[in-house]
Amino acid sequence: MTGTAQTVPTSVIALAQAVRSGALRASDVIEPCLADLAARAGPLVAVTRVLETRAREEAARVDALVAAGQDPGPLAGVPYGVKDLFDVAGLPTTAGSGLYAEAPPATRDAEAIVRLKAAGAVLVATLNMDEFAYGFATINARYGTTCNPHDLTRLAGGSSGGSAAVVAAGLLPFSLGSDTNGSIRVPASLTGLYGIKPTHGALPLGGVFPFAESFDDIGPFTTSLADMARVWDVLADTPVRPVDAPVRLARLGGRFRVNLDPDQTAAIDAIAPEAPLLEIPEIARARSAAFLITASEGGRLHRPALARAAMEYDPQVRDRLLAGALLPEALYAEAQAFRAAYTARVLELIAHYDVLLAPATPCTAPEIADPRIAIDGAMSAARADLGIHTQAITFLGLPSLAVPLRRPGRLPLGLQLIGKPGGEAALFAFAKALEEQGTIGVTQPRAEARWTVTGGEV
Repeated sequence: MTGTAQTVPTSVIALAQAVRSGALRASDVIEPCLADLAARAGPLVAVTRVLETRAREEAARVDALVAAGQDPGPLAGVPYGVKDLFDVAGLPTTAGSGLYAEAPPATRDAEAIVRLKAAGAVLVATLNMDEFAYGFATINARYGTTCNPHDLTRLAGGSSGGSAAVVAAGLLPFSLGSDTNGSIRVPASLTGLYGIKPTHGALPLGGVFPFAESFDDIGPFTTSLADMARVWDVLADTPVRPVDAPVRLARLGGRFRVNLDPDQTAAIDAIAPEAPLLEIPEIARARSAAFLITASEGGRLHRPALARAAMEYDPQVRDRLLAGALLPEALYAEAQAFRAAYTARVLELIAHYDVLLAPATPCTAPEIADPRIAIDGAMSAARADLGIHTQAITFLGLPSLAVPLRRPGRLPLGLQLIGKPGGEAALFAFAKALEEQGTIGVTQPRAEARWTVTGGEV
C-alpha cells in the first residue's frame, strides 16, 4: 500500500502493531488503501466492489477503541478483501455470477468476516472469481479475467484469482479465498503467495456460497508465514500449537512427479534429499471421483436456478453444472464410497509422516491469450487442469499449505506442504524453517511487469 504523510507498514503484524500502539490510526491506513485501489487495481480485474463506507466506519470503530484505551484486536486496522462468495451484510452474494447481481442482500456477515471484524480487521473489497467457483483460472464472463500482477498478460489462477492478485500486487495485506479442488493453492502458486487449504471444516464456512460442500474450505492469502499464522489464529479461534518434535518428511511420487516444472522437482529434492519417495495409489481415479462428486453436488445445488434461468450462466459453467445435475445418484454414491475407503488407505500409508512435499501447480501462469497448459504431452484447458496436483489432496480432506519458491526475476511457482488431518501446526513449523533458510518467500512483482499496459503506465 502507498502511504501519504506516514509510512504504512505492508505486513499484517507490523500494521496491526502500529495501530494497537497508537503510532498509526486505522483511518490513516484505510484512506491510502482506498486511494491505492482506485489508482492501481483496474488493470488487474481483481476487485468487484470497493466498500468505502463500510471500511471507513470499521476503521473509525478501531480508532475509537484505541482512544478509549482498549485493545481493538490482533488485526487492528488491517485492510482485507474477500472472494465474492462470502456474505457481506447489506450486499447480494453474487458468487461471481450476474444471476445473483440483484439478489436480496445478505442479512449478516459470513462467520469468517465476523471473526476478522472482532479482531479489528477492516473489510474494504469483494474480489473476482470464476463464476460459482467452477474453474482454476478466474475467467469470469461478467467481470472479466483477472490478470497476474507479475505479468498482466498471464492468468492469476482460480477460482480465487482476485483474492490472490490484490495481495500479490501489494494492494491489500491479506485476503480470503475458498478452495474446493485447489482454488487457493493454484492462484497462490501462480502469483507467488502463501495460501492454505485447511483440514476440511477447520475454518468457518457459515455464510459462504457453496460449490461442493463435501470439499469446500476457506483460507487466507498472505505474503509471509507469520502473517498467515496471525490470520489463521483469528479464523480458527485458536492459536497454532508449537511443534517440538522433528518434522517427518516424505516426497510424493507417482503422478506428483509428472506434469511439473523442473524447478519444482529440484526444490523438492533439495529440501528433503533423504526423504522417502511415497506413491499414493490411484491418483487418477481419485481425481476422477473428485470431478464426479464436485459436478454432482454443484449440479444439484444449481438445478432450480438452471431450470429457471440457464441462459444467464456462463456457458462453460452452465454446461458443466447441467452435466453434473444429470449424473445418476448411484454413481455419486459409488464415488463417495470409494472416497471413504480410499481415504482410509491413504491415511494408513502416510501415518508415519508429518509433511508431504508436492508441486502446487504443473507450471507457471499460462497466457490469457492462450489459456492452455501441457498435461501428459498434450495441450489442455488451464481452467480445468491447473488443479491436477491439488484435487486429489482435497479429495482426501488433508490440509495443504501452498508456499512460494524464491525465484527473483522469474514467474512465481509454488509447492504444497501437505499434512495429516489436523496437522496444520507441522505445516507452519516446516514452512517457517524453509522461509528462514531462504528456500521459500515472496518475490515482489517488477514494477514494469505489474503496471505497464498498452498505452503506457497506469
